[in-house]
Amino acid sequence: MEQFAVKTNGLTRLYGTNTAVEHLNLKVQKGQIFGFLGHNGAGKTTTIRMLTTLLSPTDGSAEIFGADIVKENLQVRKKIGYVPENVHLYKDLTVWENMMFFAALSGVQEPDRRILEILERIGHPEWIDFKVGTLSKGMRQRIGIAQALLHKPSLLFLDEPASGLDPEGTRDIGDLIVQLNREEGITIFMNTHQLGEVAKLCTSIGILNHGHMVIADSLENILKKFPDHASLEDIYLQIEKDRKVIV
Repeated sequence: MEQFAVKTNGLTRLYGTNTAVEHLNLKVQKGQIFGFLGHNGAGKTTTIRMLTTLLSPTDGSAEIFGADIVKENLQVRKKIGYVPENVHLYKDLTVWENMMFFAALSGVQEPDRRILEILERIGHPEWIDFKVGTLSKGMRQRIGIAQALLHKPSLLFLDEPASGLDPEGTRDIGDLIVQLNREEGITIFMNTHQLGEVAKLCTSIGILNHGHMVIADSLENILKKFPDHASLEDIYLQIEKDRKVIV
């Protein structure tokens, strides 16, 4: 029986009378780089917060590698890493001190060795004694990803990983995502507005519109469904305009 990295069934979240996510049915296969797209307020971040156990669903269910996000939330947390759009680090502490703090919270064994290993993986072991407050946004984003990898997750959630970065920073984050996926087999679930990066990085995408999943498929199949459109951007804008589910 095939086990999905992410599987949702009617996942729903209400805020009072407002429906942020409605009956979301989604499957993300293990080993994919999944691009999660949608306009501001579409429900992308709410979805990620539910899948990472930070927010309880109002209705429906979801599993991460077969573990229920509500009933088995501790098991889910062991399997995932999460990097929010604005990485939460202590600016007055060094990179090493930040990483040691989060390693302790995650129960990482041999944290000294693991921290050095992860800093090597992101390509910047020389940052180890830098105070986080002196780092650029792109550097902090890399440290945020490093922190999320400390406990060796199988699935990494990234919420707007290249937000506010210059082209070089965007490229560097994209290269790191591909390396983590191809070399370490980590499944990536990426919420982003940068369609150019999605086209280069993602193996499959889903488009959310006002809390509804409009389309979810491999990037190759989606491009085939819209033969008259020149780019993913054109397809996305057409789907956003039509606001209907595509079979």
